[in-house]
Amino acid sequence: MHVVMVAAENDRLPNCKVGGVADVIRDIPYALATQQVRCSVIVPDYGQYALNRTFVADIAVPFKQHLETATLWRVASDAGVDQYVVSHSLFSQHDGAIYCNDGDQPFATDANKFALFCAAVSELLEHTMIGPVDVLHLHDWHAAVVAVLKTFSPRFVNLKQIKTVYTVHNLALQGIRPFKHDDSSLESWFPTLSYDGSQICDHVYPHCFNPMRAAISLSDKVHLVSPTYCQEVQLSSDHERGFFGGEGLEHDMQAADRTGRLAGILNGCTYDASSDEATDISLHQYCDLAEQALFVWMANGGTLKPAHYIAHQRVIQWRQQSVFRRPLITSVGRLTDQKALLLRQPKDGQLILDHVAALINEYGGVLVILGSGDPHLEYLFTQVMARNENVLYLQGYGQALGDHLYTLGDLFLMPSSFEPCGISQMLAMRAGQPCLAHQVGGLRDTITHGETGFLFGGDNLSEQAEQLLECLGQALDIHRDDPQKYLEIKANAGAQRFSWGTIASQYIEKLYE
Repeated sequence: MHVVMVAAENDRLPNCKVGGVADVIRDIPYALATQQVRCSVIVPDYGQYALNRTFVADIAVPFKQHLETATLWRVASDAGVDQYVVSHSLFSQHDGAIYCNDGDQPFATDANKFALFCAAVSELLEHTMIGPVDVLHLHDWHAAVVAVLKTFSPRFVNLKQIKTVYTVHNLALQGIRPFKHDDSSLESWFPTLSYDGSQICDHVYPHCFNPMRAAISLSDKVHLVSPTYCQEVQLSSDHERGFFGGEGLEHDMQAADRTGRLAGILNGCTYDASSDEATDISLHQYCDLAEQALFVWMANGGTLKPAHYIAHQRVIQWRQQSVFRRPLITSVGRLTDQKALLLRQPKDGQLILDHVAALINEYGGVLVILGSGDPHLEYLFTQVMARNENVLYLQGYGQALGDHLYTLGDLFLMPSSFEPCGISQMLAMRAGQPCLAHQVGGLRDTITHGETGFLFGGDNLSEQAEQLLECLGQALDIHRDDPQKYLEIKANAGAQRFSWGTIASQYIEKLYE
């Protein structure tokens, strides 16, 4: 069986990762290869000319009333997996950035880029440039146009014979663009394409093309990245109550479920000898690493950010302590409302994050947060750090900084409002750090309350915030008053295995066969 995976990100390649989809594309092909499934992975090259790559073929691509030429390159071939990139000048704009922020025209630049990429992939599959293909596996909206061309363009005869699987990693980003009258629109890209708009239009904006809905409607199988999330997306979202479900596509998910096309399969995590070895580093040494990172961030910035200055002062202050305070509560991830909506909720004139810090302080502990993202959330987190001496907020990211927090921490904080699967909780648990998490999506599927970590719920934002604080208090009580039980929870967390080998078997059974 030959499976071709098409995506925007791939962490097997340098500078080709933004989010968790890159981790999946990095790992699952090799897990499938151990079960006699040959895999090919195709992503844009984003202008990375320094890649060690071998020319495969030029691809003639009809696009925007021109015949464009893209080029297919093989980057690597090992262990039953072939890594490919497609190059074109459109992919190398914006200094190699994978995604662009278009402000008042959401997705416009990215949609142009990924529409051309999908057209190139469709052509190379049609002309069997990488051999016969049994299953075409598309990931997120960036690859969805392949399903549209496969279904509606009469030019693609061989492509129509290939079974198509579509994985939704992030339902919050659907890539919606107009059907026409815009430079970044379906009819601008493919002016001769005849299509059924009722299958691929957006429900809220019916004059617009919704790539994600199109792929859900047109694919043979639809995959959600955890069993719980697979159920959640069939329900309507209610943001006021703090519930994130189908985000307007719940009826399409229900239709896929009724026809037996919907499957929820958890993402996995790697467990090798190096990942299981706890790094021998003290908390004072972590402060040294943080200081080094802060110096780099400050040197690279045009002006000194308040977050960096306050964080540096905090590092100096903490390093002067003869004994580092415990428990150490950690959090690693991009600052978005998905991750931090509950933490920014108001309570008694402060933010919930202030109350989290105050509660941790009652137990003599500290809170270290690593991440950047939404400028408003960065501002709020900086303000919380300024108000609470037991908080260190590092506004940026570094692989070593994150890895050490997984091994050093006593409790990992992950109060996501929604989490299709989540990888941070798996990394923390792999290192033997229990998690405190919202019982949604993949968090619910990977954490058992009171055994491998701590879960909270609530029917609205206010209840969720209150239960977050209550659950945090319960975890801190056990840590202080029953250290033996806490050690058992840590050991249980570290013993959990969400291996890609097991998950690959489910891919084959539920998606490919």
